[in-house]
Amino acid sequence: MTTLYYAAACQTNFANPKDRSGIAAHVSHMLAMIDRAVVGYAPFFAVKLCVFPEFAHAAPIYDTVEELRDKLALPIPNEHTDRYIQKAKEHGIHIQTGTFLEVDPRYPGAAFNATCLIGPDGLLSKYRKVHPWIPWEVHASPHDIPDYRANPFPVVETEIGRLGVAICYDWLFPEAIRQLALQGAEVLIRVSAYMDPWGATPPMDWWTLINRCRALENLAYVVAANQGAEAGHYPPFSWPGGSMIVDYDARILSQADPGPGEKIVVGPIDMNALRAERDRRQGHHMLSHLRMEAYPAYRQAIYPRGMEKGQTLSVGGNNAAIRHGKDALARAWPPT
Repeated sequence: MTTLYYAAACQTNFANPKDRSGIAAHVSHMLAMIDRAVVGYAPFFAVKLCVFPEFAHAAPIYDTVEELRDKLALPIPNEHTDRYIQKAKEHGIHIQTGTFLEVDPRYPGAAFNATCLIGPDGLLSKYRKVHPWIPWEVHASPHDIPDYRANPFPVVETEIGRLGVAICYDWLFPEAIRQLALQGAEVLIRVSAYMDPWGATPPMDWWTLINRCRALENLAYVVAANQGAEAGHYPPFSWPGGSMIVDYDARILSQADPGPGEKIVVGPIDMNALRAERDRRQGHHMLSHLRMEAYPAYRQAIYPRGMEKGQTLSVGGNNAAIRHGKDALARAWPPT
């Protein structure tokens, strides 16, 4: 097992393709970024994990699921994941891909926002965004589908540690990241497109704040790659980058300068130090201090499943679901 290595958070600055024919060029560019990270830093650091942002392949720029499925979505695995597998084998590394818009014949009518963990042995896991950025994102969450069959929070044992990932808005829900940590995740990977003004600079530097909080409360490393696209690529939003590596005590080990643009930042992951600290620590070991039975509010549903009766997700439907969630929250307070 590799116990001391470096992770590379690789932020991109692409224009979004209008259809899936534009994805291949993005993949080619990101494969070249992997070469730069692994080979370029080889005299100094052993880079064993490369992480890319949300929307690195394609963003949900259309208003309807039908358009996303018709123009941008594709199944996983696909020709692009095959290319990542070859690159992982070439360098003996792990790659957390940017997100794909995905279709799956088991869930007709849905499109997912998904990222893949790829290693030298192939495609290791697929994570689908559980908390789409509503109301604007109309792709589905596993939560939307009553008979969803897979673990929505996969954690993978690898030679560089136990890896878990979640996408962008998922990270504003401590509950989502805690699901990964409770399955043993040691390196928490954030694949994100977090835009201004909630980025990497005060007074609303949510990006930095959330990454550090999730690291310390789960006693885990965080490798967070944020989108660096300038405003002209994804109007009306711009993404401030600020990609970072954070240790288990919330220390920022390295961070790209905030601001749009393509950047690679590397930082150390010391698995022996993390495991020794998890074993040694009595105080501030929040995972082992969890009093699960003390949280009755979690037994009540708030946000409804969006495809429970075969509905098609839409911005209007998302707004109605948000209203439903607010009403459910009001009814649930005070808890009985």
